[in-house]
Amino acid sequence: MSYYLKQCRQNFWHGRFSTFPDDLVVHAISTRLSGISKSPFDSLNLALHVGDNPQDVLTNRRRFANSLNLNFEDIISPNQVHGDKIVRVDESHRGLGAINYNDAIKETDALITNTPNLPLMLCFADCVPILFVDVDNRAVGIAHAGWKGTMLKIAAKTLMAMTDEFGTNPQTCLAGIAPSIGPCCYEVGENVIEATKEAFPHHADKLIINRNGKTFIDLWQANFIQLIEAGMSNENIDISRECTCCKSSWYFSYRAARLAGKNETGRIAAIISIKDSE
Repeated sequence: MSYYLKQCRQNFWHGRFSTFPDDLVVHAISTRLSGISKSPFDSLNLALHVGDNPQDVLTNRRRFANSLNLNFEDIISPNQVHGDKIVRVDESHRGLGAINYNDAIKETDALITNTPNLPLMLCFADCVPILFVDVDNRAVGIAHAGWKGTMLKIAAKTLMAMTDEFGTNPQTCLAGIAPSIGPCCYEVGENVIEATKEAFPHHADKLIINRNGKTFIDLWQANFIQLIEAGMSNENIDISRECTCCKSSWYFSYRAARLAGKNETGRIAAIISIKDSE
């Protein structure tokens, strides 16, 4: 299993999971390269809610979607709030949040579907993107797990929602934990430490890392643990192990921006869509 970056048409770079079958899904993690947004959103900012020029964002979205042979007007992109609400979407939701942020599905941090050609897209700048593929039932899901979502166990809840809605078998489902802030850089305060102890009482020693008088949390491992506890197989969970803060020249990172004295940054996107069956 491996996560890798692939240079594609129009000089776009797509982060991909080799475990996801190309004949079933289109998926990608964007980078911050090859867009038109100006600093501090330079250059492929894909989020409409961060203060960037909306027309630049729509151009970026159109180009990114085109590089995947997708129609950006079909994208479903919700209003993310660091919660644990999961919405099953279908044809009736097509295009919500694609062009107008006010049309986005409200207060939602995970989407699931078994509708073909319906691109699901969430935006990130250090939080953990988690993508799901149910090969047997031709269904996909995508979740946004910042520290709050991780403690609420949104990854496990998304998997369980797919089980309820599509009959997904956790043991055969595939998951990819995409680039996000790593335990190398995610320094936290007492509130996050206590939340981690409460959410993961049997694993806190693995997740809380003390180094040079500072405390760091491993969100990758926290999401891995909850997926294992929800019934997934170890070999079906792919962790990219790419830290957005360390690699902020490739990915947007809110933490890296703050360290550089900036209060704003753009967002990468994770996108996934089921192909038509043939």
